[in-house]
Amino acid sequence: MSQDTHFRRPESVLVVVYTVAGEVLLLLRKQPLNFWQSVTGTLEWGESPAAAASRELCEETGIGDAEIVDRRFSQRFPILPNWRSRYAPDVEENLEHVFSAALPARLSVTLHPDEHTGLLWLPRDAAARKVWSWTNREAILSVVRTT
Repeated sequence: MSQDTHFRRPESVLVVVYTVAGEVLLLLRKQPLNFWQSVTGTLEWGESPAAAASRELCEETGIGDAEIVDRRFSQRFPILPNWRSRYAPDVEENLEHVFSAALPARLSVTLHPDEHTGLLWLPRDAAARKVWSWTNREAILSVVRTT
């Protein structure tokens, strides 16, 4: 795998943000249309997954003081053709590290206007159905337990 810093690093984080009542925060990306997801982002070259999870949570939601838990599992998925140009020519897969942030209740969220246009707080199963990515779906179902 190439490590040309002109290209994106093919490694990312996914942070499932949820309340103790089981409501999951979803963000609506600007592009592509109708692309709902948890907090996500690419690791910068030299950045640890934990540092990226903390940075992305703050950048995408304005939540800067939540305890972030490393769920200690990762998933590989193919990079879609329309995003492949961001990566080195020999890169076809991304490695996604899963984290979570459990909140006592909903917090005020400040969206990053260049990335997201909307947000929802949904119950676990509804959130899992709404997200676009199968890795996001599996993370929500794994992280957020029902009582």
